[in-house]
Amino acid sequence: MATNARKSEKGTEMAVAVASRSFARNPTLRNELTLRYPLARFNDTNRVLAGDELATFLRGHAKAITGLDVLSDAVFRAVPELRLVSKYGVGLDMIDLDAARRHGVAVRWTPGVNRQAVAELTIALMIDLCRAVVPLARDLSAGRWRQPGGRQLSSAVVGVLGCGAVGQTVARLCTAFGATVLAHDIRAYDGFYLETGVKPVALATLLGESDIVTIHLPLDPSTQGLIDARALTLMKPSAFLVNTARGGIVDETALKAALLEQRLAGAAADVFSPEPPIDTGLLMLPNFIGTPHIGASTEEAALAMGRAALAGLEGGGESVDLTSNL
Repeated sequence: MATNARKSEKGTEMAVAVASRSFARNPTLRNELTLRYPLARFNDTNRVLAGDELATFLRGHAKAITGLDVLSDAVFRAVPELRLVSKYGVGLDMIDLDAARRHGVAVRWTPGVNRQAVAELTIALMIDLCRAVVPLARDLSAGRWRQPGGRQLSSAVVGVLGCGAVGQTVARLCTAFGATVLAHDIRAYDGFYLETGVKPVALATLLGESDIVTIHLPLDPSTQGLIDARALTLMKPSAFLVNTARGGIVDETALKAALLEQRLAGAAADVFSPEPPIDTGLLMLPNFIGTPHIGASTEEAALAMGRAALAGLEGGGESVDLTSNL
């Protein structure tokens, strides 16, 4: 009996559940994981699992790779054998970290693994806004020929809100274009500022002086709704707002009002709250560009995130500090 019990425990330890649908859809990542964990289970529903369905999928596994799946206290409680979660991607807002601590589940992730992909999309959205690429392309396909002019990114003041891995990459790219870059972050990045010439400023200063404000913050209680109606009033009427971080950081109702009332020239977002977005009024505005959370959806980023998640199963990446709420 004791031998069988040890075998059962070992089998559970070696069992991995891959809830992330993006990981599951990638044949290279599936093959690399299966070579190490032959009994791995994959989410092939092409849906984000939630609640009881997610708990059922994870049951019987000590390790899991998750992406946009919400790991709540109820899910952790329903799967007591789960001991480690390795994150596919960089955001941790889908995981109740306090609940993970209470249930003894380690959480591992690799910050910045998709920085280049997200940064490049951010630059693309900036240029789209500056040159009205999307509305003019729509006009042309409808038989309308307009040449209203635009702006150059090279002469803009770009405010980078959040100067971590993605924010720094965006700042470097903007600097390469010739833009003046301001930054705001609660953390000090003095070495980066000194190296690049990026100027750290207060949030109000960044909002008031920037021609383009781009958001690169994690979503947590301190950033939820940070860009609200009041924050938007600090921005220039000629300015643009870009959000490729998390939807909950921007008050979408306030953003829509600012765009409708021309208190803001334009905005672009790759992220929404909820997702998919339900406010089609915002999506249909001529001065708004929306993309379906594709920031990390490149072949290169998918492999980088997947291999980081694989390493996390073996103790690679960074261990999230789960003691802060003790």
